[in-house]
Amino acid sequence: MPWRHALAWYEEAMRLWKRAPVPWALLALATLATELALQAVPAVGTLLGKVVTPLVGCGMVFAAAAADRGKRPPLRLAAAAFRARGAAIAAILTASFVTFAAEGYAAWWVADVNVLAPERAAADLSSTTILGIYAIGVLASLPVGFVPFHVLLEEAGFGEAFAASWQAFTLNTGPLLVYAAASMLLLGIGLMTMGIALVVVLPLWTAASYAAWKDVFGVRDAPYED
Repeated sequence: MPWRHALAWYEEAMRLWKRAPVPWALLALATLATELALQAVPAVGTLLGKVVTPLVGCGMVFAAAAADRGKRPPLRLAAAAFRARGAAIAAILTASFVTFAAEGYAAWWVADVNVLAPERAAADLSSTTILGIYAIGVLASLPVGFVPFHVLLEEAGFGEAFAASWQAFTLNTGPLLVYAAASMLLLGIGLMTMGIALVVVLPLWTAASYAAWKDVFGVRDAPYED
């Protein structure tokens, strides 16, 4: 795909978001609230959050498909991924771990901070450093970014989903890097608003990824069922 397709993905994301901004915001809030609540759990909270939060966040994957069908995404979609096949859940968590591992390594290398201790990490990192760490995470997520769509909407197998996502990345590195740049710009806005804008940023990220998935893989109809 030409690099300009990345701009079209975000245009489509905005169109999908406009169809149901309140449900999108509620699903994003559910994701953020889950992450914050689990981080408050002593000792195991951060690791537990890396298991539960990605699955809650997949509610926005289903929401993108629902909005694409002209439907209003219900809040119950926040729990939809928990009912997926075991292989699908394993694929989602593995893809999420790739991003988390990259961010964790970047935090350790750049600032000698352990991301498994979120209270200390938040105190020790500047806003610029945090943005840089998330930038590494966004870049690391690109080769596995389509995995949730494959396993949840197409019911692809574990290996099949990762192979397809990797191939899509290698063939479309240009537009995906532009997508990553736009994503980082939105993340910067989210950080500057003390996280308030994330209720819009997270849906736009997911919807843009959904639009990219449809474009790259030639999906015409959103495979969504109530």
